[in-house]
Amino acid sequence: MTLVSEVRLRQILDSRGNRTVEADVITESGGFGRAAAPSGASTGEYEAIELDPTEAIASAREHAVPRLEGQVYVGDQRDVDRTLGAADGTDDFSEIGANSAVAISMAAAKAATDVLGTPLYQHLGGAFRGDELPTPLGNVVGGGEHAADATAIQEFLAAPVGAPSVQDAVFANAAVHQEVHDRLDGRGIAAGKGDEGAWAPSIDDDEAFELVDAAVETVAEEFGFEIRFGLDMAGAELYDADEEAYVYRETTRDADEQIAYVADLVDEYDLAYVEDPLDENDYEGFAELTDRVGDRTLVCGDDLFVTNVERLRTGIEQEAANAVLVKPNQIGTLSDAVDAVELAVENGYRPVISHRSGETEDTTIAHLAAATAAPYIKTGAVGGERTAKLNELIRIEQNVSTP
Repeated sequence: MTLVSEVRLRQILDSRGNRTVEADVITESGGFGRAAAPSGASTGEYEAIELDPTEAIASAREHAVPRLEGQVYVGDQRDVDRTLGAADGTDDFSEIGANSAVAISMAAAKAATDVLGTPLYQHLGGAFRGDELPTPLGNVVGGGEHAADATAIQEFLAAPVGAPSVQDAVFANAAVHQEVHDRLDGRGIAAGKGDEGAWAPSIDDDEAFELVDAAVETVAEEFGFEIRFGLDMAGAELYDADEEAYVYRETTRDADEQIAYVADLVDEYDLAYVEDPLDENDYEGFAELTDRVGDRTLVCGDDLFVTNVERLRTGIEQEAANAVLVKPNQIGTLSDAVDAVELAVENGYRPVISHRSGETEDTTIAHLAAATAAPYIKTGAVGGERTAKLNELIRIEQNVSTP
């Protein structure tokens, strides 16, 4: 395999109009890979550190690039990522920035596929594991940190669990998104869009539940397969440490009340997925909720685990949650993200590969989900930076199903 000959870093715009880091990796044989770092609005306390893009690029050029150029082979992804970690020298990428690290990590993987002439998912699958395709979860109504004056709950997600193909699932999620719009319009409720392209109407959570439930039922009848829905509650954002309570628009709930509330929602709406229902430090509460509803829904830790194998191992020991959200930029490299997937799978947890609220046209996570046989991927339902991943999944599906 060929050595890295050059790493180029620049600032580009993400979907929110903020600056982020893009990396090009060029090899001695002319292989080329390009990738860009996403950025979250609702971020966990324990995530790898994202630096200001100017600072991240300057630090990566000083500390990481000299260790990569002429020193590392792009075909060995783990060596690339070990080199990034060694160049940073911290446990949270606070020196070169997780945004620089993940952009370089993903660009190196793409450069390797360019040299090999293979799809990215195949290269990552060869290095890691997997050959199955995920079901996409589509954000159709949003609030919380992603939209002002909307629902307290951050995301209402269409979950086309009965879709016979990725393409059918993608189209179903888009149809639910449109059905929600039509129902809002029929009620005379105006709605802009939040960070991830979901509708962000000025309605309360109860009305959103009724609206999404009806939209999902209508589209399921039209498409002829089962569609359920799920939530990202962003519990750490709802939790007020001073009050020791979860603060909604007009309601507060203590931890026990929050667990009971979520359990009732699972029962009432047959929820397929509940992400971050509790605070990012509440392993005990996650364990209690999982014990109550984990046999019929995914209880997924995002801020609880932050794609970190040590935090995930703690959760596994306490039986907190039964699924883990995996975001490469949250931990810094592809290898670290895959380590979290593999630890989850070994212990019966379901991995869910995820986008961020501030996204780019980069499609790496679609390939990562395919490569690791992740059962689900979160990447929105509409919007160019979201449909880039969804359309790539459709292409991957056609590629793997064509003899």
